[in-house]
Amino acid sequence: MPRPTARVLTLLELLQSGGVRTVAELADRLGVEGRTVRRYVDHLIDLDVPVESVRGRYGGYRLAPGYRLPPLMLGDDEALAVLLGLVAGRRAGLSTAQRTANETASAKIRRVLPRHIARRLDTLLESLAFTDQPGRLDPPDPEILLTVADAVRHRRPVSLRYTDRAGRRGERTLHAYGIVAHAGHWYVTGEDAGIGEDRTLRLDRVADARTLPGSFEAPVGVDPAQRVVSALATAAYRHAVSLRVYGTVEHIRAHLPATVASLAEHEPAPDRDRGPGRAAERWLRVELRAERLDWLPPVLASLDRPFVIERPDELRHLVTALADRLASHARQT
Repeated sequence: MPRPTARVLTLLELLQSGGVRTVAELADRLGVEGRTVRRYVDHLIDLDVPVESVRGRYGGYRLAPGYRLPPLMLGDDEALAVLLGLVAGRRAGLSTAQRTANETASAKIRRVLPRHIARRLDTLLESLAFTDQPGRLDPPDPEILLTVADAVRHRRPVSLRYTDRAGRRGERTLHAYGIVAHAGHWYVTGEDAGIGEDRTLRLDRVADARTLPGSFEAPVGVDPAQRVVSALATAAYRHAVSLRVYGTVEHIRAHLPATVASLAEHEPAPDRDRGPGRAAERWLRVELRAERLDWLPPVLASLDRPFVIERPDELRHLVTALADRLASHARQT
């Protein structure tokens, strides 16, 4: 059973969330009677915490407006979410002043973390990688995140209850190589021990995670972030698209990044284009997977480079239809 001191601190945490809290609500949350709530409020007032009594039908207790409490009271999940947000913020091109504020805020929170949470957070940070496009990140279930990080750190198999993109549920045993933040999502990448193939899974689709006995060896020089980028570019979607585009790698990548498409040399660049500092234009093969094709014709038009559609035929029809519409609009007066 919680001690009275613990309940007083819980009461303070409830009041910090803002608004007026009724005696009945506070009694229910604390598991005590109304008169005990009033006694706990007196304890806070004795500690110079300005708790105000609000009279009336919807009365109760609240903290004095504008009062800033010295202690920062965060639950384990809240502390993890805040620290991960600060870590991700450092990847967002902060100014010098913002970076300094970010680092000092992280240090203050870490100083008051319970030791066991601090150790698990360190394990997570050691296992975490970011792509060039981390995006705005909403952490998945903290316990799942920490469990997977522990499996990565200690090279232990982890069992995951997972729901895939099609809504199919199942349990997988993964030899996890790393956790990666990319495009607003958290991923774990590794080898599916049941089938011996590489897998990249979104952590927000994991319902439960537990480490298993045993250990495994990770491949030498594995780059989890690059594995995630490659996996997303080659994932099995409804349409497999193959193109040949005449241009430079840099120009094509500006419109079709590595997370969307893979590039391969279709023919070598002519010797005359290999001068120092000059980007080589040549035919490059572009392959990608997509659930829908309607977004691709405008992208191909924006390339402003010769291209050949190898497959699918449906994409040729969509590009022709876009060209006809543009020509029709151009003829209008």
